[in-house]
Amino acid sequence: MWPTQPERLVEVQRALAAREPEPWAPGDGPLRVAACWVCFPRGLAGPGTSGDRAWAAAVAMQGGRVLARHSMTGRAGAAYAPGRLALRIGALCETVVELLAERPDVLLLDATGRDHPRRCGLAVHLGAVLDLPTVGVTHRPLVAGGAWPDDEDGAWSSLRIDQPDGEEVGRWLRTRAGTRPLAVHAGWRTDPATAVAVVRATTRGRRTPEPLRLARQVARRARTAATEPG
Repeated sequence: MWPTQPERLVEVQRALAAREPEPWAPGDGPLRVAACWVCFPRGLAGPGTSGDRAWAAAVAMQGGRVLARHSMTGRAGAAYAPGRLALRIGALCETVVELLAERPDVLLLDATGRDHPRRCGLAVHLGAVLDLPTVGVTHRPLVAGGAWPDDEDGAWSSLRIDQPDGEEVGRWLRTRAGTRPLAVHAGWRTDPATAVAVVRATTRGRRTPEPLRLARQVARRARTAATEPG
């Protein structure tokens, strides 16, 4: 499910975008929320190249408690290109999430979902491969657009493709007053409202969802341990 050539990736993305999996929504109990993150060597400029060294991490949490955390070292599958992030880090994300002993209810990642030229960003693709509901969280949209929400905690506004009345593929979400809103993306088996609900339940007073913030920390610590003298 992780093509190595751009042409094949486009075919897979179009096929996944056409599927209609059963929608997912959070249950009544506390969610098991996992997140994954991939980082590269400090100072790496531009889109990088195939074979770049990488550090991937996955963290699982429930109700503010860390259930598990894992990290691994790997190699990028390709240089970065907009709309083709799966070529670069898709396999790394799959491998590190599968290290989690307990299956999460939903997965967060730093990638878009339906906000994509073929409606299949990495959040959709990874969710399909892992058979997990997913939510993407980024600093900006890829192809969608929309005005920022009011400057208050919890305020949101639509991110749509083909403005102003096109498909809603995500939402701007203000997780804390006085900070830039996050772009929250519908992914595999999630819609924009569900995606926002998951992010709001996991920010815990910070701008970034806590599982994603911790996964970023774990990946960066693994990088430091591997690249800096003891």
